[in-house]
Amino acid sequence: MKVLRFYILYRLPIIIGLIAVGVISHVYDKDGGAVTAWICYILAFISLVLYFMMGTMRLVQEAVTDGDVDLALIYIKKIKFPRLLFKPIRAGYYMLQSNLAMASDDLVTAEKNIRKSLNTKSSIVGNMKGENLLQLGFIQLKKGNAKEARLTLKEAVQIGISDKESLAAAYLQLCSMELQRTQNKIAKDYFRKAKALKPKSEEIVKQIKMMDKQIARMPG
Repeated sequence: MKVLRFYILYRLPIIIGLIAVGVISHVYDKDGGAVTAWICYILAFISLVLYFMMGTMRLVQEAVTDGDVDLALIYIKKIKFPRLLFKPIRAGYYMLQSNLAMASDDLVTAEKNIRKSLNTKSSIVGNMKGENLLQLGFIQLKKGNAKEARLTLKEAVQIGISDKESLAAAYLQLCSMELQRTQNKIAKDYFRKAKALKPKSEEIVKQIKMMDKQIARMPG
């Protein structure tokens, strides 16, 4: 893992080193030097493609998984040409940028990046659209755009959200919004869907318990 991290972080110097070794082999090694040189050139080319098409996203995701936001920011800033990233990775890049912006309460940047992720169409990550819309909905909600947020969250659950915890969170939020609109029947339907998913997240379980009591007292 340390070797891989070193390779990802120092791809450019490694590329330069490989090209230098290739040139030296060509010039000074008359026996078999061409073979060594071409191996170096091919490895340098592959590394260059990986540098532009994958960047440091693997390290960013690892840092996010470990909860180290500061380290994730350091790694993500090393990606200088996000538009050249492989499409699925580019979509993930913008989504993570949005997550990091939300963590620092920069909602304008968070929305801008999640929309970029949505616009990065790729059949390989087609199921990410629901997750992207879910995040956009929560951003809109935080910005006070409740009407837009409700429509976005409805679209998110209609398209599909693969993660059960996230889907339960979406249903609960829609339930809460329908209760505010006094649409009790619709709210109860969303609540039943959230509960049926049997989420494990402590926060979501807590919300379900609180809302269960409220829903039980509601007519309709």
